[in-house]
Amino acid sequence: MAEMDTSSSGGKKGPGVKKGKKLSTRIDLTPMVDLGFLLITFFMYTTTLARPKTMEINMPYKDPKLKQEDQNKLKASVALTVLLSKNGHIYYYEGIGDDPNKPPELKGTNRKAFRQVIIDKMKSVADMKASGALGVKDETTVLIKPDTTSTYGDLVGMLDEMTIDDVKVYAIIDITDIEQGFIKETEVANGIK
Repeated sequence: MAEMDTSSSGGKKGPGVKKGKKLSTRIDLTPMVDLGFLLITFFMYTTTLARPKTMEINMPYKDPKLKQEDQNKLKASVALTVLLSKNGHIYYYEGIGDDPNKPPELKGTNRKAFRQVIIDKMKSVADMKASGALGVKDETTVLIKPDTTSTYGDLVGMLDEMTIDDVKVYAIIDITDIEQGFIKETEVANGIK
């Protein structure tokens, strides 16, 4: 049993000072020791419950037969490029538009009608996979390219559309100057200001 003695040996001495009976004060520290062990046990238990949370990252499969630059190449047949412009206008074209001699056919729509465009593209990719023209790992890929005139809300709306339509593969990419020129030409041709 732990205890603490607080008796004092000193005091006033002299004539007329009555000596009283010395009582020793005794404090039992046993409950404090028990409390200390309870706190140590509690904190050890709660720190084992609070494990660090990590996010799993699914890395792409690396085919050893392919070269490094060919592994991440996107097939034009599965790609749908979306150009976000001012006032919520959406322009899109099939493919990745990498051929400078053959500019893509740019089509315009709004967000409500764009859902059907995504559904049609996913259906056509599924049909190509079923016919054997595409591999099993090829998925519909949407390349989202916001213009400098588009708003943050347009981009968030497009990301919501990807979730609603269950598009597994999509990316946000910087728009090129050529694609900005495509938008301006289309807007001039259609009289959009």
